[in-house]
Amino acid sequence: MAKPWPKWFVVLVLAMSATAPAQAAPKDEAVVILHGLARGSHTMGRLQRTLEEAGYQVTNLDYPSTRAEPGELIDMLGNSVRQCCADAARVHFVTASIGSIITRGYLAEEHPDNLGRVVMIAPPNRGSEIIDLIGGLFLVRRLLGPTAVALRTDERGLTQSLPPVDYDVGIIVGNRSSNPISAVVIPGPDDGGVSVEGAKLEGMKDFVTVARTHSSITSAPEVSRHALHFLRTGRFDPALREEKNSP
Repeated sequence: MAKPWPKWFVVLVLAMSATAPAQAAPKDEAVVILHGLARGSHTMGRLQRTLEEAGYQVTNLDYPSTRAEPGELIDMLGNSVRQCCADAARVHFVTASIGSIITRGYLAEEHPDNLGRVVMIAPPNRGSEIIDLIGGLFLVRRLLGPTAVALRTDERGLTQSLPPVDYDVGIIVGNRSSNPISAVVIPGPDDGGVSVEGAKLEGMKDFVTVARTHSSITSAPEVSRHALHFLRTGRFDPALREEKNSP
C-alpha cells in the first residue's frame, strides 16, 4: 500500500499552484499592436511589455496615421501581418483609437486563417462627433490627415462602410474627459474623443469602461490587464470589475 504524501509536500504543491500564472500564452501565438491617431508605438509600450511577459510574440507597429488614406493604411497593416505572423498558430490584435478602425478595414478585406481575438481600446466605431464639427476645416485636414477626417458619423463616414464583425472582439473605453469640446458635442459619457456608446459594436464579446481619458488610456495598467485576460479567455478580467465596484 502506497504511503500518503507528507503534509509539508502537499502544502508546498498547493502554494506553488496558487502562485502560478493563470494561463501562459503559447510561444507560437502572436499579437499585433496598433497605436492611435498622431501617436507612436511607444504609447503602447506598457501593453507590449505585458503581452511579451505573458509569452506572446508581439509586433508593435508604427504607421503614418496622419498622412495616408484609409486604403493605404489597411494595405500597410496587411503587409505587416503577412510578414510577422503568417506562421503563428494564432494572431491577435490589440488596437487603439483609429488603429481599431484600420484593423476592422483590414479584417473586412482579409480574414487570416489563424485569426485569434481582437481588443479595441477607445475605438471610434460609430465615427466622431468632433470630426463632424471641425473635420471640414483646412488646418484640421492638414494636421489630422485623410483617414481621421473620414471618421464622420453620417452615412458617408468610414466606419459606416465597414461590415459587422465576425470574430471575437472586446472593447475598452474611458469615461473621463478634460476636453471642453467633447462635453458639448459628444452625447453621454465620453473620454474626450470617443463616446462610451460610440465605441460599442454589434456582436462584441465583452465591453468595459475604465476611469481614463482618450490620451491616457493605453498606458493604464488596468487596460493592459484587461487586454491580456481577453486574449486568454475571451472576457475581460472579472477581478478588475470587482475592484471597480468595491466600496
